[in-house]
Amino acid sequence: MGRILAIDYGQKRTGIASTDPLQIIANGLGTFPSDKIMDFLKEYILKESVELFIVGMPYKMNNEPSDNMPYVLSFVKKLKKVFPSIPVEYVDERFTSKLAKQAILSGGVKKMKRRNKALIDEISAVIILQTYLESRK
Repeated sequence: MGRILAIDYGQKRTGIASTDPLQIIANGLGTFPSDKIMDFLKEYILKESVELFIVGMPYKMNNEPSDNMPYVLSFVKKLKKVFPSIPVEYVDERFTSKLAKQAILSGGVKKMKRRNKALIDEISAVIILQTYLESRK
């Protein structure tokens, strides 16, 4: 059984989360510059078996695509080209940033670290992955 990777793609930074090999627990792997994300994924997949990508899809409250949607779709196109044997599924990522900020705040993280947008992106990827895992039950 391979891992599942969740991707919270942004124009500047991309948060990544992964399951354990049994696909039970979602863990953050970090946040990476979006222009380097393919390099990270290639290295990661050389070391770990990955059976599925989950990509957060950015929608507005009225169900219209957000301004980031064209960038996400372009990224997914590249992802499918570079890793044609790994399927891609999507999860609505509305509210993940807000939930991530709340999780950081309730976790007692100090004020300076709460301002770290990279941490928010990583936790957003974990929330996207957790949402997917719970939807399978």
